[in-house]
Formats: sequence, C-alpha cells, structure tokens
Amino acid sequence: MIWYFKVLKQYADFNGRARRKEYWMFALFNSIFAWGAMILDNIFGIAIEGWGYGPLYILYMLPMIIPGIAVGVRRMHDVGKSGWFLLIPIYNLILAFTGGEKGTNQYGSDPKEVSVKEHDNLP
Repeated sequence: MIWYFKVLKQYADFNGRARRKEYWMFALFNSIFAWGAMILDNIFGIAIEGWGYGPLYILYMLPMIIPGIAVGVRRMHDVGKSGWFLLIPIYNLILAFTGGEKGTNQYGSDPKEVSVKEHDNLP
C-alpha cells in the first residue's frame, strides 16, 4: 500500500525512475480499488446496464489515469527506454517485467540504490 501512495504523491511526475515493485504494487492496488468500485456500482444498482460499471468506477478511474501513465513512464525510464514505449503494449509488458538498469542512467539514479540508502538510515 505504501507503493500505491508513493505513486499518488508523484501524481504527474514523469521524470525519474520507478522500480518494478512500485509499478506492480500500484497496478495491484489500483485493480483492487477499481474492482471494488465496480462491485459497489452493481450492489447499489447504479451500474450502467450491460457494461458492469457505473459512476463510482468512473469517479475512481478518471483521476487514476495520470498517475498510472506517470508510473508507467517512470518504469520505462528504469529500463533505459523512453516513456513513449508505453504505446507498444506487448513490448511495454515485457519491459515492465524486466529488471531496471543498475546505477544511474540518463533518466536518473537507480531507485533500488536510493531505497537501500533510505532503509539504512532508519532508526
């Protein structure tokens, strides 16, 4: 859940890098909340007939578009690719599962090194 909130804090930040864990934990919790909104739409009987979702789902998903794209772009940066690779679905999926480049690349420092340093400074 920490990773989900980290992405929300970087709402429209398309710079830097996002490690695999950040990307996939956001995807997991985003999916859980979206399914929850869809289920609530159906329980309350406000789902659009034949579609399976309604206003709660839409109200949740609309604001999640920008952070979803932003974390995807940062994930592409972590593997050394431009954010435009998000437009190639199959290759994008392969890159999302690929480990990030070690050390600093043209998009910033290695997020794994940063989190290890942050972890070492904890009391």
